[in-house]
Amino acid sequence: MSRKVLKKLKVKPLAFDSFGGRSMATYVESDDLKVVIDPAAALGPRRYGMAPHPLELRRLQEIWADIKKHAAKSDILVVTHYHYDHHDPEESEVFRDKTVYLKDPKKNINKSQQVRASYFLNKLDGLTESTVIADGKEFQHGSTVIKFSPPVFHGTNSRLGYVLEVSISCCDEKLVYTSDVEGASIEEQAAFIIEENPDLLILDGPMTYMLGYRYSSESLKRSIENINRIVRETSVRDIILDHHFMRDLNYKEHIGEVYEYATENGVRVLNAAEYVGRATEMLEARRKELYGH
Repeated sequence: MSRKVLKKLKVKPLAFDSFGGRSMATYVESDDLKVVIDPAAALGPRRYGMAPHPLELRRLQEIWADIKKHAAKSDILVVTHYHYDHHDPEESEVFRDKTVYLKDPKKNINKSQQVRASYFLNKLDGLTESTVIADGKEFQHGSTVIKFSPPVFHGTNSRLGYVLEVSISCCDEKLVYTSDVEGASIEEQAAFIIEENPDLLILDGPMTYMLGYRYSSESLKRSIENINRIVRETSVRDIILDHHFMRDLNYKEHIGEVYEYATENGVRVLNAAEYVGRATEMLEARRKELYGH
């Protein structure tokens, strides 16, 4: 299967767990428009029983500065769901005069996110150019198409609600951004990716730091199978595997067969920091070390 080289669709990860915070904020620029997906970032409030280290707090400030810079020059902002590492109602100025595509605040949503969504939309009232419910819809902007999946599980079931996966294409080049699928172990999560056939995939990786607690061995197995299936059945060239996955210092050990299979098929699997050429800094996972424990 031929591998296309990205030329005109510019994709820049802005804030990811491999940068030192909790986020999947991504800037996308096409021939027609500029977009930031999930313009927010946060920190894990407690890890190993400890609050964020001062280094994490400083990094969060740096991350937010970059998000705001790119959001300011963007035409469209996307909110895939209502967790605070993907939207921040207290930073509503980010959305001023923007078109906002967002997850339906009332349908296919759990109670917690419904409350957060209501508060967020009140903050946006009169601030944006427009707010558009995007679930399962497709939008054309010149030669650029933004397509949203129907709501899919946040993770492996509906307990944490639902998210939207996002496809952005221009000039025969395509990005798919999964939001919080935690490894895409569910058929509907993987099906959207395969149907869209991306060149670049930004995939929330399996939540192995909670393996055996909130993330099962069976879910990890299905995630590995689905990632290998994506490699096999699409023209993907690069897979950015990050977010929940980068909260485990031993992340690579859990999916060794994915790295091997991807390499055999000419596909790169790397985290967001590696993709942009910066050092991988898993600050939350290193919190004990940062505090000298």
